[in-house]
Amino acid sequence: MNTILANLSICSYVISTLLMARSTQQNKRPRSPLYLAWIAVFTHITYIVIAFEKNDSFNFSFISTAALVSLIVALLLLIATLNKPVEKLGIVIFPIAAIMLALELNLPEKPHLLHTHNWQMSTHILTSIIAFSLLNIAALQAILLAIQDQQLKSHPPKRFIQSLPPLQTMETLLFEMLGAGLFFLSISLISGFIFIEDLFAQHLVHKTVLSLIAWIIFSSLLIGRLRYGWRGKTAVRWTLSGFFLLLLAYFGSKLVLEIILHR
Repeated sequence: MNTILANLSICSYVISTLLMARSTQQNKRPRSPLYLAWIAVFTHITYIVIAFEKNDSFNFSFISTAALVSLIVALLLLIATLNKPVEKLGIVIFPIAAIMLALELNLPEKPHLLHTHNWQMSTHILTSIIAFSLLNIAALQAILLAIQDQQLKSHPPKRFIQSLPPLQTMETLLFEMLGAGLFFLSISLISGFIFIEDLFAQHLVHKTVLSLIAWIIFSSLLIGRLRYGWRGKTAVRWTLSGFFLLLLAYFGSKLVLEIILHR
């Protein structure tokens, strides 16, 4: 049953992406790709719930964690589409979710189960994943913003760029995503400092330092936006720099320890 759910989710992600790309070429905004994406997300969630019940815990191995994050990113994007014109990001996000789920299904890893017996650690883990997912969307938004700005200045933009919201709207959406992501990142850092007893013993020092630097970058960018009107290339550079540090903090060590060193 779980294999069937995973394959249904993967197919729905892929078909949704293809329909969305096709509608972009035709300069249309049909709802069917989003309906399929919702089906993909709900079946993906069901797959993870069944796996959780089987193991009595989440599997936080490298690929499983990446698949979980990709699911959260897809879900947050779909929620955002209810009142914001950000559905075009699905052309990038949905295939990644399909790939991560396919890798989890076909490349079984050594389980890294984390049994959390208190709400404190659950809060820290959940807010960390939500923060990374929101800032992941913000990073993709920043990349689209940079491409859109470059094409509008240099030559007539391609049809995909023409289908995006106006530049000012894209910037507003970017800073809204950053603000939400920073909020959850702040809760994650505070809960980590309060509830994690020994950072050195748990090999979390580098994660904490990189996450703190990323927090400073995102906070400085939002303050710069409010006080000095920072936008455009400055916003893109700072967003991508902060997200790259978070990427290293969240997945750098897992990649080295689990995939390279097999620990």
